[in-house]
Amino acid sequence: MFKLAFHRFAISALCCASATVLIACGGGGGASDPAANTATTAAPAATASTQSGSSASPATPIPETTETAKPAPAPAPAADKTPFGQDAAQYKLSFSEEFDRFDSSLWNDAMWYETSNATKNYAVEDGKLKIWPQRDASGNFFNRTLDTDGKYYQTYGYFEIEAKLPVGKGTWPAFWLFNHIGDRRPEMDVMEAYAGGAAPWGVNKNGVAHPTAYAPTVWKGDREGQLVGTRQYDTGVDLSEGFHKYAVKWEPNKQTYYFDGKEVLVLNTTFSDPMYLMLDLWFGSASGTPDDSTPQGKQNSFEVNYVRAWQFK
Repeated sequence: MFKLAFHRFAISALCCASATVLIACGGGGGASDPAANTATTAAPAATASTQSGSSASPATPIPETTETAKPAPAPAPAADKTPFGQDAAQYKLSFSEEFDRFDSSLWNDAMWYETSNATKNYAVEDGKLKIWPQRDASGNFFNRTLDTDGKYYQTYGYFEIEAKLPVGKGTWPAFWLFNHIGDRRPEMDVMEAYAGGAAPWGVNKNGVAHPTAYAPTVWKGDREGQLVGTRQYDTGVDLSEGFHKYAVKWEPNKQTYYFDGKEVLVLNTTFSDPMYLMLDLWFGSASGTPDDSTPQGKQNSFEVNYVRAWQFK
């Protein structure tokens, strides 16, 4: 889903063409010593302030030199929160965002190369993060991204959100792990959905597109833009009608993706860069171009109950 460059449109075509799992093995399956699987709340040296290189497309600006923000502490974990469907004894909670408020010391509301759009289309209320489709002052639907870039990172572990997806042509909600390191863009898309895409991406209900499938997708993020693997997963339910859990178990040489605790994709691949967390509502790609049939406003939000991460013990 590499939204910053050539990846996003390639994966849309790929997933629409087939629901087949594609796997490129970058390492052997199975984890190494769990003691080596550590989290960090500080931006590592690899995420230095200079963003150079040429892996992004011409349409994606790469800034000259920027200062990495001083990392904020992760939200305080609560001991009673365990990863859904996993053996709790194997994990230690390292990040717990329950959205009691919007914490601007932890979340940015635009990607590092963007200027935040002034039109308000996100809020934290009722214990949920809500991001909704909205036209800005120029009359255009615009992308909104919330991330922990410069503020919270983790390497390996289990990452999970509970979310309800929006409806409408063009809507493209996602949860992903990402980093921009020089000219590399390692990326692990835990969930991305295209309500307006051809079935089984979505179904039409009274003239409005509703999401029924989503895709976990992984990019090596090197100069060649290597796709590691993806799967178009048809859940068989309307993902806008209720909350579901989307998760990944990230081991040194293996990644396993889950929907409501069910394994949907396994990739034997080696990723070792620290990654930050991203939640967004974008528009386009396989979902099409939003139009007057796309419901605007808070009542049609990408709603997130929580974002949690665990380290391996």
